[in-house]
Amino acid sequence: MNTFQEAVTNRRTIYKLGREIPVLQSQIIAAVERMTKDAPSAFNMQSARVVITMLDHHENVWDITRGELKRVVPADKFAETEAKIDGLAAAYGTILFFESSNMIKAMQDQFPEYKDSFPGWAMQANAMLQFAVWTALEDLGLGANLQHYNPLIDEPIKRIFDLPDSWDLTAQLVFGEKLEDPEQPPKVPTGTRVKIFRRV
Repeated sequence: MNTFQEAVTNRRTIYKLGREIPVLQSQIIAAVERMTKDAPSAFNMQSARVVITMLDHHENVWDITRGELKRVVPADKFAETEAKIDGLAAAYGTILFFESSNMIKAMQDQFPEYKDSFPGWAMQANAMLQFAVWTALEDLGLGANLQHYNPLIDEPIKRIFDLPDSWDLTAQLVFGEKLEDPEQPPKVPTGTRVKIFRRV
């Protein structure tokens, strides 16, 4: 098993994903549940909500997305869009990340002096959870890529999975068997991004 820092370094966007995964569904579920429980949030708000979809349920996510996109993408450009969606649907699963607007509102009511900050803090916490789950999947030997078809697909997704209206979709993490090596994106030198002040 990788160290945490190795898993962070190895985590990359991989679009070509398959279904011959090297782990059990129960291992994926356990990793997502653990990260959801342990990821930090401001004021311990815990407003993030997660739905794990696999196989036919995962395909439903992308059937919905395909249908919604067909309504808004010009017909002469839809073939390219559909090819991308077909590629996402070929993966093993999708993890849907949501924010509970009810929980955010409850925190705003409880701490009115921070009312304007809670939505931003919630999104920061959700992003940390997404990163934690993505890294945990990498640690299991799975590839993944992060998509953002919200809010276009929010309502049909909530209908098909019978989710509360107060759950707002924030991201979709597609995962599966790695069928290609990830690209190594260019990195800005850390010296231009990290400033260090210390005694020597």
